[in-house]
Amino acid sequence: MMLSNREWVRHSRVVLTLAAAAALTMTACSSADDESASSSTPPDGTEVAEPIAVTYDGGIALLDGTSLDVVSKVPMDGFTRVNPAGDDDHLIVSDEKGFTVMDASHAELTDLVYPGEKPGHVVLHGGKTVLFTDSTGSALSFDPHELSDGAPTTREYTSASPHHGVAVELTDGTIVASVGDEENRRGARAVDAQGRQIAHSDQCPGVHGEAVASGEVVGLGCKDGVLLFKNGAFVKVPSVDPEYGATSTQVGSDASPVLVGDYKTDPDAEREFPTQFALIDTAAQKQRLVQMPGGASYSFRSLGRGPGGEALILGTDGHLHVFDVVSGANVKSIPVVGKWQEPMDWQEPRPSLFVRDDTAYVTDPATKTIKRVSLSTGTVSAEASLDVTPNEISGTLHKH
Repeated sequence: MMLSNREWVRHSRVVLTLAAAAALTMTACSSADDESASSSTPPDGTEVAEPIAVTYDGGIALLDGTSLDVVSKVPMDGFTRVNPAGDDDHLIVSDEKGFTVMDASHAELTDLVYPGEKPGHVVLHGGKTVLFTDSTGSALSFDPHELSDGAPTTREYTSASPHHGVAVELTDGTIVASVGDEENRRGARAVDAQGRQIAHSDQCPGVHGEAVASGEVVGLGCKDGVLLFKNGAFVKVPSVDPEYGATSTQVGSDASPVLVGDYKTDPDAEREFPTQFALIDTAAQKQRLVQMPGGASYSFRSLGRGPGGEALILGTDGHLHVFDVVSGANVKSIPVVGKWQEPMDWQEPRPSLFVRDDTAYVTDPATKTIKRVSLSTGTVSAEASLDVTPNEISGTLHKH
C-alpha cells in the first residue's frame, strides 16, 4: 500500500555515476525533494476507485472511474497538468515546482517531488516512466510500481543543453532523447545502459513529441516527417508534403506497428486547425494522410488508441471517430459532445480525451460534463455534471 505523507520519514539516496558520451551524463540514484508538497487534506480513509483526474482552474478533481462521482478535490495554484504515473494508483502532477507524485487512489499529493522549472513530457514505456525537465534538459526514469514503497530508484540522463524535449527508455536500458537548445531543436540521440552513444541524427528539425509502436520502435515528430529509432539506428520517414508537413503529438500502441500523429502544413499559422492526420507505418517506413470526416478538426488533446491499436480522434464535430490504422477507414463515429473549436491559447479548456483499456473518457467544458464511452459498443455508458470547468483529463493505468 502507498505510504501517506506523514508516514514517509526518510528517503534513501544512492548516486551512481556512469560513463557518458560527448556532452551526456547518466546517473542512477534514488532521489526525491525533501521539502513537502502542498498536500491536499481529504477525509481520512478516502479511496477513489479507478481514478480519473480532471484539472480545473484552482485544482484537480478526482473522480470514480465507474460512477464518475467526484470523490475529492485537490487544490492547486496556477496552471496544472496531470499524467499517468504508470501504475494503478499514482499520477504525476506538473506545476511551477516540478513533478509531484499524487496518490490518486487516496486523493492526496505525496511528499515525493522532483523539482525543476518547466516540467515537460511524461513518457511511459516498458515498465518505466521518464520525466523530462525543459529548464535543465534532464530526464529521470524509474519503475512506477516502486512508488507504492516510497521513493523509487531513479536513473538520470542529462542532455547537452536545456530545451523543450523528450526521452524514452527502452526495455534493454537504451535511452532515446531529443537534442537541441532553447533556440533550436534539431534531432535525437540514443545511448545504451552504460551511457555510451549508439546512434545520432540531426534530421529532425523542430523535434517534438514521441510515441512507441510495437517492436519498441520510437517515433519522434519533426517539421518534415517523423524520425524513427528502430533496430539500433535512426531512420527518417519524410512527410507527404516535401516543403512542410509537421507532426508533433503522436500516440502509439503495443498492438500495432502504426503510429498516429497530428499533421500540419502551414509554418506561418499562429494556430492551425488540421483536418487530416498522419498514419506512420514503422515497418514499411512510410507515412500516409487520412482526412477527418466532414472536414472536422481536432486538437493535441484529441488523440488516443484503442485496445486493438485502433486510432481514436475526438473531432470538432463532437464525435469520437474510430479509424482502422491499416486501411485508414473511419469504422465508427460516436457522438459525445457538441461542436467546438480549438482555442488559440493551448492552456485554455477544450473537449479532451483519455483512454484506459476499452473505455474512453471525454470532457466537455461548454457544459461542464464528463462522459464515459464504451469503445466495444460505441455508446456513452455514463455521464456526470461537474461544478467546475474541466480542462485536461488523465487517470491511473491498470496493471497487466
